[in-house]
Amino acid sequence: MNDAVSTESDTNDLAELTRLNDEYIRSVRESDTEWFEAYLADDFLNSNADGSLSGRGTFINQIGQPCAEYAFAAEDVRIRLFGPMAIIHGRTTYVKSDGTAGTGRYTDIWSRHVNGWACVSAHVTRS
Repeated sequence: MNDAVSTESDTNDLAELTRLNDEYIRSVRESDTEWFEAYLADDFLNSNADGSLSGRGTFINQIGQPCAEYAFAAEDVRIRLFGPMAIIHGRTTYVKSDGTAGTGRYTDIWSRHVNGWACVSAHVTRS
């Protein structure tokens, strides 16, 4: 989070982006494609953990598959505001299908539009 929140608008944006980040993680965990339909920009792109790039439709189809990991959660979340743009950094923790612990990092870029915030880009790493 920024070192100082300078306006009420910043405070409201940070609260909304915190909620959206929580919902993003929940939606991955629950394969909730409807949430992603509502909050991904039309030109959304995702850099996948394997190095491939997915557009909005492919990403939503991937999300629609049952999550292979369980206990999927986010921690160390940092939200940075840049006017009508925001960057969210976070660390993921989960349990792999073989029972071993896994971790990753993500960076999501959000843009404020007339109807609210939309995620325009994401980058995911996993180990």
